[in-house]
Amino acid sequence: MSDTLGDEYTPAFAPFFGFAGCAAAMVLSCAGAAFGTAKSGIGISGIGTFKPELIMRSLIPVVMSGILSVYGLVVAVLIAGGMGPSSNYTIFNGFMHLACGLSVGFACLASGYSIGIVGDEGVRQFMHQPRLFVGIVLILIFAEVLGLYGMIIALILNTKASG
Repeated sequence: MSDTLGDEYTPAFAPFFGFAGCAAAMVLSCAGAAFGTAKSGIGISGIGTFKPELIMRSLIPVVMSGILSVYGLVVAVLIAGGMGPSSNYTIFNGFMHLACGLSVGFACLASGYSIGIVGDEGVRQFMHQPRLFVGIVLILIFAEVLGLYGMIIALILNTKASG
């Protein structure tokens, strides 16, 4: 085979999977962050008309949702850093980078969904019973950890692709 087409282990289309992993990391994690922010923002604006003094304490789900997009950004930057114009990008690296992006992306999507649901209902109930605050924050932390687990797996996979 010629050098422009690659060989059996480094085909010319191998970087496509790496770029797809990079895109999946960003798109899916930002979709999770957007859903979590929007859903919990609805609850915050709902309580803001009744008790405006609770708005600042109720912003925790929004901040936690924003962190999810940072997880996707970190993995996307690491994937992009492992790619280059050199001809030794293997199909193994492409699929490994795709797995990295899908891992963090879907984990952050699920995490954003759970943060949004808990954040929306949690701030509404917090308005009625302020003692629920610690319990709500604990549930939000456990929801956030789902995205962190996805990022940890993506980082482990990325080191396997690099090595």
